[in-house]
Amino acid sequence: MRVTDRTIARAVAAGFLVGGVLGQAAAQSQVASPVERTSAAVLSEHELEVLDSMSPQKQAELLLERSINHFRGANEEIAARAARWRGQIASSGRLENLFTTAINSDDRQVRVAGIEVNIAARNLEKNPATVDMLEAVARAGEPGARANALWDLGLLGNRGVQPARVAEILLGSTHDANESARYWAVEGLAYLGTDVVIEPLLDIFHNDRSASVRERAACGLAQSGMLSEKQRWTAVPRLLEYAGDFGLDPQTRGWVFQALRDITGQTIPPDPELWKAWYRRTVR
Repeated sequence: MRVTDRTIARAVAAGFLVGGVLGQAAAQSQVASPVERTSAAVLSEHELEVLDSMSPQKQAELLLERSINHFRGANEEIAARAARWRGQIASSGRLENLFTTAINSDDRQVRVAGIEVNIAARNLEKNPATVDMLEAVARAGEPGARANALWDLGLLGNRGVQPARVAEILLGSTHDANESARYWAVEGLAYLGTDVVIEPLLDIFHNDRSASVRERAACGLAQSGMLSEKQRWTAVPRLLEYAGDFGLDPQTRGWVFQALRDITGQTIPPDPELWKAWYRRTVR
């Protein structure tokens, strides 16, 4: 399961689309037709009894599906089993689709479950030695290998493996001459998801010379990655500044308003004064 495969490309490309168009459609659907539950949404005794008789691949697929559907106990089972799955599960059409759905979930714990499964599928040990190995590749490897290493570092840092060191490595690559390295460094920062990534992502969104890198920074701030809703709101004042910056190209300014909509849930027209007035009324 490499980042050059369709798995990660499809997942990160979802970006604003999942948060914007599909998210709005889901919200409208819930307003029109409240969810009617069909069961208690808990792992059944039968499923728990047969899990150990399943292959690791089938375990991962079943539990990630249950996590996506908010079955109680699924996330705990993934956390308990993921280390044993390392090297025992692999990319498949079904696991790819589940992973893409999981890391675009509006439930942060489902995203965590997706990351745990992805770490196992990528055969990564969660320890400093793995960070040592990945740092060397991220700084001096071939382009494709660097992309994988930067993605892997973001996932490991998010799961508590030397997050400060991971942030330093990723931030170093955001200034690389290679566009692909900057792109995946930005993606890694979004998935690292600590407070220290917010200001760099804002700066990259405003200043990077590549439209694709700016777009990834915008997505990381607005919807994708592992920042919490509270963390994303801290980006709003700077985004309001960007909304009134007519030195930005029209595409980037469009992304500013989309990021504001995704973070706040507001559907205000793309007018900086209207957004600033709303913010003054809202934040006391």
